[in-house]
Amino acid sequence: MTDWQPTASLEAIKARAELLSTVRAFFAARNILEVDTPQLARYGVSDPHIQCIPVPGYGYLQSSPEYHMKRLLAAGSGPIYQICKAYRDGEAGGRHNPEFTMLEWYRPGFELNDLIQECLILFAELFPGAPSECFRFRDLFSDITGLDPLTANDADLIAHAESHGAPEGLNKTAAVDYLMATRVEAALPAEQLSVVTDFPGWAAALAQTHEDKDGVTVARRFEIYYRGLELANGYQELTDGEEQRRRFKRDNALRRKLGLNTMEADPYLLAAMASSLPECSGVAVGVERLLMTRQRFSNINQALMFPYSRA
Repeated sequence: MTDWQPTASLEAIKARAELLSTVRAFFAARNILEVDTPQLARYGVSDPHIQCIPVPGYGYLQSSPEYHMKRLLAAGSGPIYQICKAYRDGEAGGRHNPEFTMLEWYRPGFELNDLIQECLILFAELFPGAPSECFRFRDLFSDITGLDPLTANDADLIAHAESHGAPEGLNKTAAVDYLMATRVEAALPAEQLSVVTDFPGWAAALAQTHEDKDGVTVARRFEIYYRGLELANGYQELTDGEEQRRRFKRDNALRRKLGLNTMEADPYLLAAMASSLPECSGVAVGVERLLMTRQRFSNINQALMFPYSRA
């Protein structure tokens, strides 16, 4: 029996340690405080795309440190970062493991473009010489699919997704998500850090929204892709507690429609937002994905010592 052994090689384990050392030095040089928040807490996220792992009697393993880090921001922490474990039910495969490592940081006073530039500075250390280019979601999607994701007829978007292998029964937003994942992301230059901004308003999650130059609502959100992987997901963070409460309700309505369990709104987060959450931007980065990209691994198991199948 050999499955007691790690799936990551010794070289990969050393490369992971070097990666984390580089990341911590990057933040130390900028006087960004490292913090440590709970991995097990009473409340989980309501996002219908993310399923938390329940721990009966205690709450949920956290899918992200976001809620607790925002409470620290509201308490006056200043700029903070964290490297921690995160957990998501049902996420397993070549790019996913139910338990993974997340790097997340928040910058009070930063506009979204400030954070994009800081991400690119970090990535320049991790991927020396890689060029970067910025795209608006709407323009990129239209160039590759021939359809405007925000104004095209729903039936046209759904038909286009189905013609490229999507299952029947998708709505417009699911069709756009499918085409983004299967066609648009795949068309991005592999050896370029591609920054995608201005996601559709329905994909705001915990980001602020605004109207683009054509008067259509878009999310103040960005993602960065490199070598076929999404590496970073950042927001101009929502600070309006009442709007957050409304989004929790909308999420749960959608969860009921999809047959998912509803999630109680986190009252601590809402209280922190109502009290003093500062204007800020924040971003989450998958550490295993950084390692996969740096080492050109094809499977996340190569970046994990003991994936779920051997844990």
